Amino acid sequence: MVPIALTIAGSDPSGGAGIQADLKTFHQFGVYGEAVITLLTVQNTLTVDRIEVMPVDLVRDQIVAVLNDIPPNFVKTGALGSAEIVKLVADLTRQYKLNVIVDPVMISKHGSPLMTEPARQAMIEHLLPVAYMVTPNFPEAAAICGGEYDLTARGYAEEMLKMGVKRVLVKGGHGEGAPTDVYASASEGFHEFKAERIDTENTHGTGCTFSAAITAELSKGAGVIEAITQAKRFVTEAIRTNPDLGRGIGPLNHHARI
Repeated sequence: MVPIALTIAGSDPSGGAGIQADLKTFHQFGVYGEAVITLLTVQNTLTVDRIEVMPVDLVRDQIVAVLNDIPPNFVKTGALGSAEIVKLVADLTRQYKLNVIVDPVMISKHGSPLMTEPARQAMIEHLLPVAYMVTPNFPEAAAICGGEYDLTARGYAEEMLKMGVKRVLVKGGHGEGAPTDVYASASEGFHEFKAERIDTENTHGTGCTFSAAITAELSKGAGVIEAITQAKRFVTEAIRTNPDLGRGIGPLNHHARI
């Protein structure tokens, strides 16, 4: 069977992040990609000028149409926009018993909010407890934990496990030194994934690409540790070989070797 992955996320017309980055990543990993759009953005490498969240019934109809015809092995979420959409995804996750990787996108690389405060609360209350895995960066982890930006990656992971999250990967790119990601689950304990820090501004879509790569590998049958290892290697190479496009925070190289 062909491995299938679904992304439920926002659209980036510049192609570096969101739905576009997810589908490019799925394709590079040899996975058939499906996409449900939750919000439209007007953005490029310099700025985000406009965000329009889709009506919740339109998002529901997109998801159900896919699930009833070409059901995915794994699902990933990106920017969900509204509390109603967050609750919808949580409800469908339970109803269809979906394996969902939640990339809790809250803000763009340019600082524009991609999730309302009610949506953040809905995510914590409804979506995170039913997620297969959650992949926050430091600011997202801090927002989820409701505290200041003062814990280590392991500290945030521990807090999220206490909140009932099954598996969490706290990305260390916002920390000091070499970016070290920390994975934790109640059954598998803690694992660290290290990589070199590459001196470049071209990191647009890093989080989307990383979670999409993990989702792709899981869809192919890989274990969690193997999936994260492969995804980490791919993203590091994609940053290193970025095409240097645009006049701002440029995209990664989604043609990077795996």
